[in-house]
Parts: sequence; C-alpha cells; structure tokens
Amino acid sequence: MLGQRDASVEDGVLAAGLAVLAFAPALSKAGAQIGDLPGRPADVLSVALALAQALPLAVRRRFPAAVLAVIGSAFAADQALGYPTTFASLGLYLALYSAGAHQDRLRRTLAAAATVGYAVLALVLYYLGAPHGFGDYAVFYLVTTVAWLAGSVMRRLREQEIERRRLAAEAAGAAERARIARELHDVVTHHVTAMVVQADAAQFLLSSHPERVQAGLTAVSDTGRRALTELRYLLGVLEATGDTARRDGAPDRAPDRAPDRAPDRALDRAPGRAPAQGAIADLVEQARATGQPVEFSEIGEHRPRPAAVELAAYRVVQEALTNAMKYAAAARTNVLVQQHPRHMEVEVTTEGSATGGTSSSGFPFRAPDLPSGGRGLAGLRERVRVLHGELEAGPRPDGGFAVRARIPFEPDQE
Repeated sequence: MLGQRDASVEDGVLAAGLAVLAFAPALSKAGAQIGDLPGRPADVLSVALALAQALPLAVRRRFPAAVLAVIGSAFAADQALGYPTTFASLGLYLALYSAGAHQDRLRRTLAAAATVGYAVLALVLYYLGAPHGFGDYAVFYLVTTVAWLAGSVMRRLREQEIERRRLAAEAAGAAERARIARELHDVVTHHVTAMVVQADAAQFLLSSHPERVQAGLTAVSDTGRRALTELRYLLGVLEATGDTARRDGAPDRAPDRAPDRAPDRALDRAPGRAPAQGAIADLVEQARATGQPVEFSEIGEHRPRPAAVELAAYRVVQEALTNAMKYAAAARTNVLVQQHPRHMEVEVTTEGSATGGTSSSGFPFRAPDLPSGGRGLAGLRERVRVLHGELEAGPRPDGGFAVRARIPFEPDQE
C-alpha cells in the first residue's frame, strides 16, 4: 500500500511538472510534432489540449489504457488543428511507455487500436495538406513503437524480478524447513535415546540396587525437560513466534525446573548464544549419566566462533553419541575437539560394540531396541557442507565406529 501511494505521488508530480513546462517559452519548440499544418494562434482550446496531454499521466500506472486514449486523442486533435507545439506533447511518449509497462489485459488489442488511431490521424493530416510523406509517418510510428517496447521490456524485467524473488523465498522456506527438520531429528533422537537407555537401566536397578533407581528416574526427568525445552523453541520458530535474533540458539532455561535440582548448564546460558557454545561437555555428561563410558578432551584455545559453526560441532557430537548409545551400548567412546586458527575438528570414536552387561560406571546395560530414522548422518553432512566443511563417518579398521568433522570458520571471524 505504501509503495502504491509513493508511485501515485511520483506520477502526480510528473503530470504537474509536464503541465507547467508546457507553457515555458524556452521549451515551446520541444515536443512531438507530425502535422506541420499552417499555424493557428493559441487559445483556450489549445491550453485545454496541452493540459489533456499532461495531466492524465497522474494515473498512468492505474489506468494506462485510458491515459493513452485521452492523451492520444488530445495529441491528434492538437496536430489536426495546427496549434503550436508544446512540451506537453511529450506526454504521448510517456503514455505509450506506461501502457507497455503497466497494461495487464488486452495488450494486443490496445496496441492494435493505437495503430489504427495513428493511421486515421495520418490520413487526416494528409488530406489537410500536411507536407509529409509516407516515410515520415512511418518513422514517427517507429518512434512511438520504441516507446511502447521500452515499457514492455521494463514490464518483463519487473516480472522476472518478481519471479526471482518468489523462487528465492520458496527456496529459503524449503531450506528453513529442512534445517528445522534436521534440528528436530537431532533433538528427538538424542534425548529419546538417552531416556530409553536411562529407563532400561532403572528397570535393572529395581532388583539389584533399588537405592539407585531415584537417580536414574531423575536423569530421565532431566533429559525429558531438555527435550521439551528444545522442542518448544523449535516449534516457536516454525510458528514464527520465536526470537529471530536467536534462530540458531535455544531458550535460556528448561521450563518448570524443580528448585532442588542442579541447573541445566547446557541450556542455562546468556541469551542469543547457540546451544553448542560450551555445551559439548554437557552432552558428554548426559551420555555418562546413561551409563555410556565417554571421555572428552579439547585441544587448542577456544575462541568465540560463528553460531552456525558451534551449532554444527554440537550436533556432530550429539548425533555420534546418540549412535553410540543405540548401537554400541557400554562401549568406550572418545570425544575430541581440536581448535585451530582457521577451523575446528571434531572426532567421536567408539572402540567397539557392546550389547549388554555392565558399564564402567556400574550401570547394568543392554542395547536399546530403537528404530533408525536414517537421516542423522545425512543431515550432518548437509549441515557441515553448507559451512564448506567435511564430514566422514564409517567403521574403524580395528573395530568400532568413527565420526570426524572439519568445520572452517568464516573469514570475517578470523
């Protein structure tokens, strides 16, 4: 609406300016001329015809066909009556341009009608004794055609730009949906896997170590609260109600947390920061709480990095630990993060497959019977690829599994 109002104001200024300049003595010889009939002195009618060739331009974008009809008729009458040329006659070219640029329906019909009108004007001028031949009229017609075609070219460029923006918006929407789908997969898979493992461990402890069941149930509750927190945030993004400045982050705190429990360090952090920043160690602690023996080490100085890079590293570790809990329960897992000046490397290795028994932390353990969605590693590769990084995942020669990611930093963050 604001753009339409601005366009109307611009057109109004154009029409008023052309009408004023029509009576400027210095511009009395400038304008469109085809009749060259014996001159007739200016009078009230000539003034009215001059204004009729200028003022309709105020609505040239809203009613391009009507504007062309009015201005064209006024121009034809002005030429046939032999009035002096005025600057307002240039309104004919502007009307032709506007019709080519803004007329939506019956474009060919309008072009044909304008051509017929010009042919009639040429015949009238010929019979009135105009000193021009067929070639002169043809050249003038070509000039007016160029004005129409210039408008048509602008119309085509405008349509292409609108289509380009539409396709870009659709692509951005699809990319955002894919991104959130990956986030949902990572969040749901990791937390639900952890809850299943913790619940299974609690079942074993009921008969052997009932005093430790409370700790296991607390771990299940904490994991569920983390999952709810991240899911609520992602759903808020989907509904376009979340804070756009924190699209890659998570909410500050888990909701409804009991006051007698330790704060969730993975989520209790400064607003606007990605969940990956300083939270890989929390993922390790959460995996250990399920009974998975995990060692964590970090090499190099940790500097502030782009949120997308930190989040990618976080998701790599999250997915790798999830797979370790699902397919190599109670097997020793090592998480290594190496900080380099221009990139960071994340490596998660599992030394073998364990399907049952007791973990190094004393938890009775068996591999959870969980379905595989098959999207985790593929989504990670896509996430890392977007950041111009590399991800490798596969079995190790001596047994087990390894996930390695190399994620470069953006140049402006060096």
